[in-house]
Amino acid sequence: MSRRPFSIRRRILLAGVGVLLVLSLGIYAFLQDYARRSADQAFDRVLAASALSIAGAIRLEDNHLTAELPYAAMAMLSSQQRVFYSIRDPQGVLVTGYEDLDGGMPLARSATPVFTNHHYHGDALRVATLGRLISFNRQIRWITVRVAETREAREALAAEILQRGALPLPIMTIVALLLLWIGISRAFLPLRGLERELRHRLPEDLAPLRSPAPREVTRLVDAVNGFMQRLQVMLDMLHNLLADTAHQVRTPLASLRAQAEVALDERDPQRLRERLHRILRNASSASLLINQLLMDATITHRLGSRAQDAISLDEVLHEVRQRIGTRDAPRLRIAQAPALQGARLRGDRIALREMLLNLIDNALRHAPDGPVTLDLRPAAGQLLLQVADRGPGIPEHEQAEVLKRFVRGAAAQATPGSGLGLAIVQSVVQSHQGTLRLRNRPGGGLLVQVSLPLEPADPPAPRKDRPAPRKGTVSGIGLIVCAALGLALAMPDSAQAQTSRYPAPLAEARTLTIAGPTDTPVFAILAKAFQRSHPNIGIVYHERGSQQLYEQTRAGTLPASDLLISSAADLQLRLANDGYAQAYESAWTQRLPEWANWRAEVFGFTFEPIVMVYNTDHYTAATAPHSRTELLRTLEQQGPYARIGTYDIAASSVGHLLATQDEMISSNFWGMANALGRAGVRLAADTREILDLIQAGQLDLGYNMLGSYVRAYGPRYTRLAVIVPDDYQLVLARSALILRTAAQPQAAQAFVDWLLSPTGQQVIETEAALGALPELMAEDDAPPERRTSALIRPIALNPTLLVGLDQQRQARFLQNWARLVTDTPNRPGAPPGGPAMTGR
Repeated sequence: MSRRPFSIRRRILLAGVGVLLVLSLGIYAFLQDYARRSADQAFDRVLAASALSIAGAIRLEDNHLTAELPYAAMAMLSSQQRVFYSIRDPQGVLVTGYEDLDGGMPLARSATPVFTNHHYHGDALRVATLGRLISFNRQIRWITVRVAETREAREALAAEILQRGALPLPIMTIVALLLLWIGISRAFLPLRGLERELRHRLPEDLAPLRSPAPREVTRLVDAVNGFMQRLQVMLDMLHNLLADTAHQVRTPLASLRAQAEVALDERDPQRLRERLHRILRNASSASLLINQLLMDATITHRLGSRAQDAISLDEVLHEVRQRIGTRDAPRLRIAQAPALQGARLRGDRIALREMLLNLIDNALRHAPDGPVTLDLRPAAGQLLLQVADRGPGIPEHEQAEVLKRFVRGAAAQATPGSGLGLAIVQSVVQSHQGTLRLRNRPGGGLLVQVSLPLEPADPPAPRKDRPAPRKGTVSGIGLIVCAALGLALAMPDSAQAQTSRYPAPLAEARTLTIAGPTDTPVFAILAKAFQRSHPNIGIVYHERGSQQLYEQTRAGTLPASDLLISSAADLQLRLANDGYAQAYESAWTQRLPEWANWRAEVFGFTFEPIVMVYNTDHYTAATAPHSRTELLRTLEQQGPYARIGTYDIAASSVGHLLATQDEMISSNFWGMANALGRAGVRLAADTREILDLIQAGQLDLGYNMLGSYVRAYGPRYTRLAVIVPDDYQLVLARSALILRTAAQPQAAQAFVDWLLSPTGQQVIETEAALGALPELMAEDDAPPERRTSALIRPIALNPTLLVGLDQQRQARFLQNWARLVTDTPNRPGAPPGGPAMTGR
């Protein structure tokens, strides 16, 4: 079967595509490295500025280090990155921040920022480390400041740079391929002259090509000319063979014809019989001659084709034995060395077989009474083949002549033959790069020696040992047992008292477990409304205080849950920042405003304004304070007679969050705190407690109250009115977080999507009265007070919320609050997020 022709043009083009592809990949790798380094340089400046900002806030008070984390230190970083930090004293003891952030990293010894790549809780971080000199007991020591952020924003910037830099590559590649195609087409134009010359040549014209050829195809033209030269030689050989055949066959055929004509006229039976014997001998000689001529032509053709294969010596000998006649077989003795078992020759099987047959036939015919020996043995990578007989031999002066065609020695004239046998042997030996020698044996006879190269033996296959079994691996049964023991841990009994169950209306396929501080009656509205859309999902709700929820999640003591819902946005963001959340994106989460969606891990789903509440028996809409400035003036005027209540920020995580936001926005915050303390403010950890006191007439005002609770329990509070401050309006978004350890992540995702869907937002707005996000509502449906306004200040989900949870800043903040408001020392042991806070 002929092989399909291939295209040089296509091969060159494919090679060009390959080269361009490799070159493009190299350029792409360079651009990728450049983009990564450029992105690192850009973000490293901001990261260093954040570390310098923190370093500038470090103070030495009473020989103790303090650091009040600036909001700007986190605000200047990307709002969608995980952010971590630590401050260590000269001995490496943590002052504030993450204890395990910089394990194994050296302390700072210079004010120059040092940037390193680090892994922390499975996240790839970029860490900026710098030092600040502090004088301890008249000794200068280095304080180590580290700020780290995840690499998503860097990777996004690097991808953008890479995209812009790599955009010309496909265009350049296409242009280069087009130019390559045109260049190839022009380069092949000179070959058309050679093509035309060959097409117009006569069949018998085998002269070398005369058309000019490019340097690159000179060897091809030389090969074609060489082929035509060899073809001319073969044609000449065939012409000579035909001429020799005609000359050699003409004489015996004429003799046969003459003898047959004489035999026809012979009447004597005895003489007729003698003439018939002569005719038979001449016919045998003619037959032998014709067979030798045909075999000579066949071998000449096969050797001219140069087709060579690896030939088994055993197969050749087997064919030779089969072609020896039964009368001559007993006289032939073959001796083969054991080392030649399985030996192979490179050549033509038929030519080698006929070479051996000619040698053996010559020996048998010229030594009709004696044995003939064929001896085969190896010698230095060669096959040494010897055929010996006890015939008349060949004189030395005739040995070179008898190797020519149609030449016979003087001693062989009486024996029938054609003079082609040794000529055939000579041509076969020469074509196989061998040697041929003729020697007369002592005592009479001829020894023909042929040496042929042997094919190298194949190397033994390497032994493939079976790999040794691994040792020390943990069995699958052991892993299953460990997993079973982990799942067998029971939930604490104390959680059962705060747990509510909402069975699925239909056959329950999955059970979704949610934990949060939202009051159970309010959550029940959401749960039952969700089950109207998902009737096959049961719900278990664990009500916990927001601080308790945060601490139990970090400690791993929270009953197994899938979803956390909390109004403490800072604690939710801290959990996500520390790797407790899993990311989730859908069409609904993408509709959220940027301030209510952090890294697709924390989702704000309500719009709860922070308001002031007053008792209508004491104030009217005209006399009640409508801004914080007016409230401060009222407190200063009324003093102890101003009956006012607010959150105890040492006990309420929501109250602490709102207070830190007021401090960040308002320059009068600490003046307000001082006025609250002078007025004898009533502190509570729960919104309803303050609202109940206002309803009962024991308080006249409530400051920084969750407006959603006033709406939710509106019929209960008949003597209350709400004021939305007209200086700025804080808005809190209750947020949802899918735990990384969720057993039912799909059910949790379905609940998040439902909360953000029009159906869920409608329930949140009307039935639960928590307040829907205006961005998720139609423009006409959003209440006027919730439409876009410069006065509305949503508490954005971003790393600045982590500033208020810094250990030292929070401790100092609570200490100042206690000094101004309660005139009592701060409670000790405040962890990140506050001590034992429970607020709703």
